Amino acid sequence: MPIKAVIFDAYGTLFDVFSVGALGEDLFPTKGAALAVLWRDKQIEYTRLRTMSDQYRDFWNVTQDALAFACDSLGLPLTDAARDRLMQQYAQLTAFDENAAALTKLQDAGLPLGILSNGTPDMLRSAVESAGLARFFDHVLSADSVRKFKTAPQTYQLGPDAFGVPVSDILFVSSNCWDACGATWFGYQTLWLNRYDQPLERLGVRPNRIGSALTDVAAYVAEING
Repeated sequence: MPIKAVIFDAYGTLFDVFSVGALGEDLFPTKGAALAVLWRDKQIEYTRLRTMSDQYRDFWNVTQDALAFACDSLGLPLTDAARDRLMQQYAQLTAFDENAAALTKLQDAGLPLGILSNGTPDMLRSAVESAGLARFFDHVLSADSVRKFKTAPQTYQLGPDAFGVPVSDILFVSSNCWDACGATWFGYQTLWLNRYDQPLERLGVRPNRIGSALTDVAAYVAEING
């Protein structure tokens, strides 16, 4: 089926969530990488628990709560100053090197592009603008508008509502396999950007395509659309 629009997850897909590890290493020598991984894992766990329990708290606050837990778990003294520096770094995560070239190819092909993320509107605006990517996106969609995190159907529905095309005509791209699987269940065409050579989730569903970098998205769209 032809692809009429492409939607990207933000964190891990366009922006490197583990780039905070460098600052973590400066603040807590030898613990930066462990902090980045545990912080991310707990952040995602909290989004799921809050959505399942109907206890919404926006992604900025969830991220801050996850940071506090990770530091407690690792025995790291999180001062107010350190917390503020780490959170500010999260608001301006490093973008992956291939982003601009891959997005340019998609835009030149005439495809509208968007972001659909758990991040708050302010977090997404900051990340997109600091990376110089704002010009590529027709829509930047936040789970905050429905107060439910992915993989809630209400969150995935933001995509077809914004673009005005059936969900089956939209390619959804995520570096998180669970997110790509959730989007596949919902009805998107999907591409899992397996940046870190992870195994496929055992959920009885698989994305339409697996890639390793954003350049694979442009190649897949060209293959499908001809």
